[in-house]
Amino acid sequence: MLRCCRAAAAIAAGSAPGSPRGLAMAKSKFEYVRDFEADDTVLPNCWIVVRLDGRNFHRFSEQHEFKKPNDDRALHLMTKCAQTVMQELEDIAIAYGQSDEYSFVFKKKSRWFKRRASKFMTHVVSQFSSSYVFYWKDYFKDQQLLYPPGFDGRIVLYPSNQNLKDYLSWRQADCHINNLYNTVFWMLVQRGGLTPVQAQERLRGTLAGDKNEILFSEFNINYNNEPLMYRKGTVLIWQKINEVTTKKIKLPKEDEEKEVEVTRTKTKVVPLHCDIIGDQFWEEYPEILAEDS
Repeated sequence: MLRCCRAAAAIAAGSAPGSPRGLAMAKSKFEYVRDFEADDTVLPNCWIVVRLDGRNFHRFSEQHEFKKPNDDRALHLMTKCAQTVMQELEDIAIAYGQSDEYSFVFKKKSRWFKRRASKFMTHVVSQFSSSYVFYWKDYFKDQQLLYPPGFDGRIVLYPSNQNLKDYLSWRQADCHINNLYNTVFWMLVQRGGLTPVQAQERLRGTLAGDKNEILFSEFNINYNNEPLMYRKGTVLIWQKINEVTTKKIKLPKEDEEKEVEVTRTKTKVVPLHCDIIGDQFWEEYPEILAEDS
């Protein structure tokens, strides 16, 4: 409908194709304002990373009664939104998420939207945000969404494969550090009877070994047995999956239809909970960093 209106306006102004006044009337005197637009084309041959973070999510999680230290509903919802982003947008090679953040890695050779930074960032954030609201009820069945969540984004370029691997390693290391702290903190509050201020003071200056000792000696918790999704975060990659479905067909010389199994291969976004700091992951999935990917 919008295109029809624009076409009608162009004809009325004499700027439609074939109009003798087309060249003279194609631009208005106001188009000079386009000169104020900054060129935000990002450098070629660089990995484009868009990292998305929840805005004021501490308050959001409290008002929506997220379970502490980890809420499976919230984590799975974040992953569902990230999968939607990868399926809807082009050229995302891998994504990594933890807590209220997700990083989306676009291919080095991507020409999507002519590599305009604003397009990458706004499309990722808007698709993710709308998906969060849309899929909320699928994960928080008994919790009403009180108000729309907010997400912000930033874009960073990494010129080499090692730079990108180090970035993703940094985010996974951050996941481990934060989750270990939060696990001990909430055990001290929920089961240890401390106030949040007291728990914070108890953990001030402690190292990873100290936190592990508190969990084991006081709460009989081996941190290494905590779910991988909590400790490692979530990695999203593309994988070929064989899907088996049933289909009714009518065989020759037979009156009744029969159900037969049909196998189709589809490429889907698959979540993994694994280590990406070491070499094993990258050796197992070399296609992620392939130059022609």
